[in-house]
Amino acid sequence: MTSNIDAAAERLFQAISTNTPCDPVRDLIGENDIEAAYQVQERLIAARVEAGGVVVGRKIGATSKAVQDQLGVDQPDFGVLLADMEYTEDQIVPMSRLLQPKVEAEVAFVLGKDLAEGPLDIAQVRDAIDYAVAALEIVDSRIENWNISFGDTVADNASSGLYVLGTERRTLDEFEPVDVEMSMTIDGVEVSTGNGAACLGDPLNAVAWLAKYARDFGVPLRAGQVLLSGALGPMRPVEPGQVVTATISSLGSATATFSA
Repeated sequence: MTSNIDAAAERLFQAISTNTPCDPVRDLIGENDIEAAYQVQERLIAARVEAGGVVVGRKIGATSKAVQDQLGVDQPDFGVLLADMEYTEDQIVPMSRLLQPKVEAEVAFVLGKDLAEGPLDIAQVRDAIDYAVAALEIVDSRIENWNISFGDTVADNASSGLYVLGTERRTLDEFEPVDVEMSMTIDGVEVSTGNGAACLGDPLNAVAWLAKYARDFGVPLRAGQVLLSGALGPMRPVEPGQVVTATISSLGSATATFSA
């Protein structure tokens, strides 16, 4: 199986390196072998770190029923955020770094404390979060035509692409993530709506799930890391030159402007 895991990682790394979509990797690792899929992801991230990448956080994927339905999966997954995946609102997001991007609106959290010991329950998660901001995740797939199974998306770093964070910071004393309402527009036209409850019942549930899963995998969450907690509503494809804004109650907005 190790040779298959290496081959799957190499297929995905070639897709990244050449900016060319590849065939699914489920022929090598199966559709639902979660352990094998995360081993492929680990190899991919290790290669990117070896090339100079810096791990700055995690993303949780497929947390909303709408996105699970869109992707044809039935459970969440997680991926790794690297420093070069973040763009600020005043930067142009280069389409040249993307293959078949879609956007989704999320609540992002920044940790003030490690989530490595203890029960990792909601109370501990709340205590560990420094602040939250509105976020846009630009999901992308190295698999041609988004033809993915659960194993494919996990192996492909949970279909991570890039992300943009808003600038209005709120502590959990100032708002409740479960209560937020979201509207996402592309070029001023509303294309997606949702709320905090759509994200595993509460974005904090998603963070607690991630904290336990990450610890089980031997890579616990650390202070200072950014956590993209998962979509609040359906994701939408984005085209060159478009401007996408996520407005999230209590958190303001996050805007991504894509290169023409």
